[in-house]
Amino acid sequence: MSRLQIREDDLRGRKIADFLCEHLENMKEITPPGSIHALDLEALRSPDITFWTAWEGDELLGCGALKELDSRSGEVKSMRTAKTHRRKGIASKILEHIIKEAERRAYDCLNLETGALPEFAPARALYIRYGFKYRGSFAEYIDDPNSVFMTKKL
Repeated sequence: MSRLQIREDDLRGRKIADFLCEHLENMKEITPPGSIHALDLEALRSPDITFWTAWEGDELLGCGALKELDSRSGEVKSMRTAKTHRRKGIASKILEHIIKEAERRAYDCLNLETGALPEFAPARALYIRYGFKYRGSFAEYIDDPNSVFMTKKL
């Protein structure tokens, strides 16, 4: 990865809109109805969410977001890497960026929800590498056999 840039995104560009549309379609393909927790473009524009995109030149490589749950905790949202750039460390760079921002905000912990299905095994492995531990549901989530909930103490 030569010149990876991670920058805050206002979610108004065509590339990120298309990227997130593809993400939601993929979630619908692999996740049972009622178990999809990915946010659409409008929901990601919420004032309690900060959204970042990863770029190399004008190519969109991935994205991730941090949702403030309260003054002491946040949630990792919308982690996604472009298919052609998976297994290149992009998700790690985005996650490191989110963790640093959560620490800068003095959060005590960072939480997330991801899928329990085999397709989500790489995501779960990434989070475990970064010190996330399994936990029960949190915030507005309810227990769901298709969801895995994790937390990281900061």
